[in-house]
Amino acid sequence: MRIVSLLPAATDLVAELGLLGDLVGRTHECDWPPGIEDVPVVTGSGLDTTMSSREISQAVGGAHAGSALYALDAAKLAELRPDVVLTQDLCDLCAVSYRHVSGTLRLMDAGPRVLSLEPRTLPEVLDCVRQVGDVLGVPEVARAKHEELRARLATLQERTRRLPRPRVAAIEWLDPLWPAGHWVPEQITAAGGEPLLARPGEHTKAISWAELTAARPDVLLLLPCGLPPDRTEAELGLLTGRPGWSDLPAVRGGRVWILDGPSYFNRPGPRVVRGAEILAHVLHGIGTVEPDQARRTSISGGVRNV
Repeated sequence: MRIVSLLPAATDLVAELGLLGDLVGRTHECDWPPGIEDVPVVTGSGLDTTMSSREISQAVGGAHAGSALYALDAAKLAELRPDVVLTQDLCDLCAVSYRHVSGTLRLMDAGPRVLSLEPRTLPEVLDCVRQVGDVLGVPEVARAKHEELRARLATLQERTRRLPRPRVAAIEWLDPLWPAGHWVPEQITAAGGEPLLARPGEHTKAISWAELTAARPDVLLLLPCGLPPDRTEAELGLLTGRPGWSDLPAVRGGRVWILDGPSYFNRPGPRVVRGAEILAHVLHGIGTVEPDQARRTSISGGVRNV
């Protein structure tokens, strides 16, 4: 079977199911697992990666409606002759939209099967493992992986069930300030925290600085969508320079963390379970993490070792 993934999370799923050898095309943002760089790229982005967070937000209209952000190489896609194309219709800022893909494929002589993944909650993210496994012809492998991921979450929930539950704010964009919704509140809950500013499954919107300070989080998680931790660290001044920063309980308690959003929180793939495990370490010291997964910051915006 010849597979093209137009969503980084779908590429993660293909890898989890042991089918990377069948992957013939990917997006320019697919960066995992190692070796994925050898797979041909069929998308591109119109965004300048050197722009600031505010400039990026303005470029896409300040909302999740940037349908022109991604270009799809129709000629390359036709050349690859996929049997299955994995895409999404959840957020036009995250990947090529289902509508864009469908319109392109209608121009091809033989249309491959298109599977659109649209999970909004943590259980729905895990269900995608089985959904994709069924379509790709490995249902037994998918069911085993699904059960393994569920078991890891259940173990985590049991380990944190009787622990104090700190109030946690997760931020997926720094300027404007945007709380992380969809499956992230459930990741926080599984890790033994009380999520603030967003409900499970919610497609959030930008909030004011006053709303964040009023929430008074005990823990502040910074996991900007699509930005690696080093980029987040470089932009900490967007928060530390605001009035009242030093008065936040999370700041006073030294519990502001920079996390690898693209790998473990922004994308609805199987690594969200590892994201919940990382949060259990952040919130309760359970397990271990690497510095590239979670970094604790100081009040001034510097980074401490975990």
